[in-house]
Order: sequence, then C-alpha cells, then structure tokens
Amino acid sequence: MLKYILKRFLIMLVTLWVIISLTFILMVSIPGSPFNSDQSSNETIRANLEAHYNLDQPYHIQYFLYLKSIATFDFGPSIKQPNQSVNDLLSRGFPISFELGILTIIVAVISGIILGILAALRHNGVIDYLAMGIAVLGISIPNFILATLLIQQVAVTWGLLPTATWSSPAHMILPIAALATGPMAIIARLTRSTMLEVLTQDYIKMAKAKGLSPWKIVFKHALRNALMPVITIMGTLLAGILTGTFVIEQIFAIPGMGKYFVESINQRDYPVIMGTTVFYSAFLIIMLFLVDIAYGIIDPRIKFHRKGGE
Repeated sequence: MLKYILKRFLIMLVTLWVIISLTFILMVSIPGSPFNSDQSSNETIRANLEAHYNLDQPYHIQYFLYLKSIATFDFGPSIKQPNQSVNDLLSRGFPISFELGILTIIVAVISGIILGILAALRHNGVIDYLAMGIAVLGISIPNFILATLLIQQVAVTWGLLPTATWSSPAHMILPIAALATGPMAIIARLTRSTMLEVLTQDYIKMAKAKGLSPWKIVFKHALRNALMPVITIMGTLLAGILTGTFVIEQIFAIPGMGKYFVESINQRDYPVIMGTTVFYSAFLIIMLFLVDIAYGIIDPRIKFHRKGGE
C-alpha cells in the first residue's frame, strides 16, 4: 500500500508539472501584450511595465521564474489590479468556491445514493420510474441551462429565492441545485444498478434467511459493496463539479475563483491566469489522489492486490 501511495504521489507531481508547463506555453504563445491599452500605449511605458513583470525576459528565464514562484507559493502581483497580489485574490475567492464545491458534492452524493437505493428497493415500481426519470433529466440538462431556468422560474417568476451573490443560505440554494443535479443523477443511476446486483448475492440471501430486517440488510451489508463503483467515479465527478463552479459562479455572480479566472482571461492578466490554473489543478489532482487512496482503504481486496502486485 505504501509503495502504491508513493507511486501515485510521483505521478501527481509529474501531472502537475505538465499542467504548469502547458499553461506557460499557452500564455507565451498568445500574440500581443497585456499592456495593449490606451493607458499603456506609450512604448516607453509599455516597455517599463513589461520589464517590471519580467515579460521582457527570454522565455526560459520567464519559465524559471514561473517555477520559482510556484515553488515558493508566491504568484506575484496582478497586472490589472496592481494593489492586489494573486495570492490575495486566491485567498479571497477560493473559500467561496470551495464552499460551493463541497456543499454541491454533499448534496449530490446524499441525494443520489438515496434515490438509487429507493429505486433499487422498488424496482420497476412508481418510485423507480420517478427516480430514474429525475436522473435522466439531470444528466440531459447542462448545469448552465438549468441555472438559467432556475433563475427565470424560481427567482424571477415565482420570487421564492434571490438570484445572485453568496451572502446567505438562501443565495446558496439555486447554484448548488444547478451544479449538483448532474452528478446526483449519475450517482443515482449507478447506485441503483449496483444495488440491484448486490441484492442478488448469496450473502444477502443468507442475511434474509436469518431474519434480518430489510433496512439492516441494505445499510449494513449491501450498501458498502454497492457504493464501490460510486467511489470509483468520484474523482471524475469531483473534477466536473470543481470545473463547473467557474460557469455557475459567473451566472450567479458568486465572488469565487471563477470570477477572477474569467476576468483575468478577458484582461490577459497572466499572473492571475497562471496562478488560478495551477492552484485549481493542484487542488484537483490532490483530491483525485485522496480518492484513489480512499478506494484502496475501503476495499481491502484492492489494497491487497496492489500490495501483492508490487
């Protein structure tokens, strides 16, 4: 198990280095300069600004300075917001994006598992068809379309909830609902199919023969094995949720990292683009790494196989 963790950790570092390098290559490949504006139209002023941000250096020097800033966790000042450092923007925006992502994951996992269990226990019944109908709709409608529909219907037409910002629990409901529906639908369908398979296993039949209550059979014996495929895809779902927050934050005017990332692209604010990309990529890779480790811990067979295989 330890060798597997070390191997995954090395792969994580290599993946992060590739992302860092690709981000830098894309940035320097964009023609023009972030100072192509009226306020910096003077060539002397533009040259001084580029020298201040090391943009006049050869690419390999810029790349070295870029790696150094990442290694020291200092992404430098923002070009378009000189009084703000990239670290300040990250420290202000990340807690909000993290809160949105975590709440979305919690809602998606809990509601998806509950829907999947109910659908499996009432197989081919009304609850099954209703739950799977909700799941199909959740998979079919993109989160940005659903967000627009929720704003129009729930917030504007009915006036039940506020439309934007992130200042109270009421403001959180619509963005979380828009972002969680898709993952919830995937988890519900997967939980249902695996639960139906697990409920036909011999040990479940033995538990029924012993007279155990149906809920004890489901939650104590069947659910753990039924959730293994769900844990397997959690890495992919986590990636989708975390990257999807950027779009949802823009739609609901949530002051998270997505706001700074989109604005930095429009303004060609290189330090903010690279800082947010690297930070988000590192966070996502670490989360995927933890999911892999959790999968090995929860399923002893996987852990034993990896240990024996290595």
